[in-house]
Amino acid sequence: MSPLLFAAAMATGALTARYRAMAAEAQRRRRTAEEGRRVAEDSLAGSREDLRRVVAEQAALRRVAMLVACGVTSEDLFGAVAAEMGRIVGVEHSAIIRYDQDGMCVVMGSWSVHGPERTIPVGWRFSPDSPNVSGMVWRTGRRARMTDFDLATGEVAAWARRRGVRCAVGIPINADGRLWGAAVALCGDAEPVPGLERHMEEFTGLVSTAVCNAQATAQLAASRARAVTAADDTRRRIERDLHDGVQQRLVTLGLELNDARAAAARTPELRTRLDQMAGDLSGLVAEVQELSRGLHPAVLSRGGLVPAVKTLARRSAVPVELELLVHGRLDEQVEVAAYYVVSEALTNIAKHAHASVAEISLTVRDGTLRLEVRDDGVGGADLRSGSGLVGLGDRVEVAGGTFRVRSIQGRGTCLEAVIPLDPRVRCRPV
Repeated sequence: MSPLLFAAAMATGALTARYRAMAAEAQRRRRTAEEGRRVAEDSLAGSREDLRRVVAEQAALRRVAMLVACGVTSEDLFGAVAAEMGRIVGVEHSAIIRYDQDGMCVVMGSWSVHGPERTIPVGWRFSPDSPNVSGMVWRTGRRARMTDFDLATGEVAAWARRRGVRCAVGIPINADGRLWGAAVALCGDAEPVPGLERHMEEFTGLVSTAVCNAQATAQLAASRARAVTAADDTRRRIERDLHDGVQQRLVTLGLELNDARAAAARTPELRTRLDQMAGDLSGLVAEVQELSRGLHPAVLSRGGLVPAVKTLARRSAVPVELELLVHGRLDEQVEVAAYYVVSEALTNIAKHAHASVAEISLTVRDGTLRLEVRDDGVGGADLRSGSGLVGLGDRVEVAGGTFRVRSIQGRGTCLEAVIPLDPRVRCRPV
């Protein structure tokens, strides 16, 4: 081979090798870029999924927080918490459990992905001593997990086996520094989704807030109830003392004064003075009787609400039209609250309304007493004016009812009270 051809062959080989190296490097870079793109896409997809989960979780927490702020009933709140929590954490069943004062666990709210017929029964009471995750939380005060249901005894474990539950997680719910209950999640996988406990704790914090709010409200209501009861007891005692003491002594004094008037028939000046004293004494007896009736009306205790309202209507300075669709006696707290609403309303109408007529309606419907007092007066009543309406609202609310005043300037006033008849409805544990 000539030197020229040899040099050309060497150059060609070098170029070929360099080209192949460049092609290999380009291929490697393409593979690296492709892997980087896939990693980026996977990371982006994961980030999007995490973002969707966070957004969904925050939306669920906001919905629960709104229910807490609105003060919905315990049944509605705990059912909503169980449902929102179960959907977010991705389990088959969830429940809110309360530890009752008698040491039993009580289901306050529950949810199931399989529908209402598969939920843990609300109101179900079971012992924390049997093998169950609620009992584990109750004994330790800490989060707990249970994965062995095959050999566990008791009704809770039997229920879980029938539903195919393989794992249960419990998170403590604390209120005012003490263990109130537990949030429970049940699933068919032996290992639930990662971070389950952390997500559940977001919801238990809201439940704790709701329980604290409800307990504070219940304590305030109980305090108001004690105040109203104490005031009513004081009124009864004063009324009894007036009737049995002062009023009887005044009547006896009146009889003695009549005897003195008869004995002084031949002394005109003395008889005139005794007649004047007898008149003053009669007026004083009438005032004491009126004061006694205002403190605690005997007609309410003896005859019930309808006769007492009729008596108020007869004494009213403004004509009253009655619609009294109540038969028989009601609970004493209901009757007393309704009586004072009517009494205060008629007093306000006579003093302030300049009305030509008042209307009183009493009906029993759907387990409640519904009371309305209306007038055609000037309207414009203000709860903040110290007219006694605030006290009436407190009394009605202590009885578990609602109180509303509608008073438009120039169009009269309407007082509305709705009071539950069943004492158990007026006092429910939280």
